[in-house]
Parts: sequence; C-alpha cells; structure tokens
Amino acid sequence: MKPTETLQHLLGLYADKASLRRRHEAVARVVGQYDVNNTYQYVIAREDEHLRWLSDAVADLGGAAPDMGAADAPPAVKGEEAARRVVGEDAQGLDAFVEKWRPTVAAISNARHRRMLDLMLGETQEQARLFHQASAGRLDLLGRRTGGDRLAGSVLPTRWVE
Repeated sequence: MKPTETLQHLLGLYADKASLRRRHEAVARVVGQYDVNNTYQYVIAREDEHLRWLSDAVADLGGAAPDMGAADAPPAVKGEEAARRVVGEDAQGLDAFVEKWRPTVAAISNARHRRMLDLMLGETQEQARLFHQASAGRLDLLGRRTGGDRLAGSVLPTRWVE
C-alpha cells in the first residue's frame, strides 16, 4: 500500500475513532451507575491514547489530524433500562468499527502502523466486550469488589461547577 493510501486510511480511522470518543463522552454524562461510568472513563482514556497514536502516525506520513470536535449531545436516558440500551448501542458501534476497519488494517504494508492499528482494534474489541456486559446488567466490569455493599448513588453529569 502506498503511503498516500495509508495516510487516507489513517485519517478515516481517526475520524471514526474521534466520533466514537465524542459519543462515549456524551453517554458518560448520563450513565451515572458507578461501575458503568468508571468503565466509560476507562474507555475514553484509552480512546484518547488511540487518537494520539493515530495523530502521530498521520504526522509521520506528512499529514495533520483534524480537530476531534466537541462531545456529542448527551442521549436522553431515563432509568436503568434506557441506560442499558444506550450502552448496548455503544457496544454495537464498537463492533461495527472493528468489522469495518479490520480488512483495511490487514492490507497496510507499513509494519509499524499495522501493528499499532492491530493493537488498537484489539483494545476496541475489549471495550465492546465491556459494554456488552454492562448492557446485560453486569457490574463487575473492571474488577470485583473485595467486600462490602455496592456503592449507592450515582455519578454526577458535571464534575465541576464553575
């Protein structure tokens, strides 16, 4: 694959990953259950790293990654079932991302870029698994508690009040 083709694919991957990242930030503002929200925070942190990797790869090929843009508007979520539905949609979105990009990544001839993208797709599959589990009602997503009751309450949609 020619470098110009690789650059175009990297820019497409960046745009799609940035779109997922914006959506996950928006959902994290409305899904308040602690374990699920912590999972979103973990996924967002990894997506930030993926976007840095992609930006660096784009720059390596002489391009410039576009601005990621602001978070999407939070979806309307009222109640646990609605939250599970939204998380399930995010799981499906991650599955679709991997399915869409896996053949393209396999065709990239630059070994360093292909390895980085394979790692990113593998982590994205893991994120989808976490969201599938959360949408099924599981709360031991990032580990199990060593004892005691589950935390009561929920995460606030805004962390800091100005």
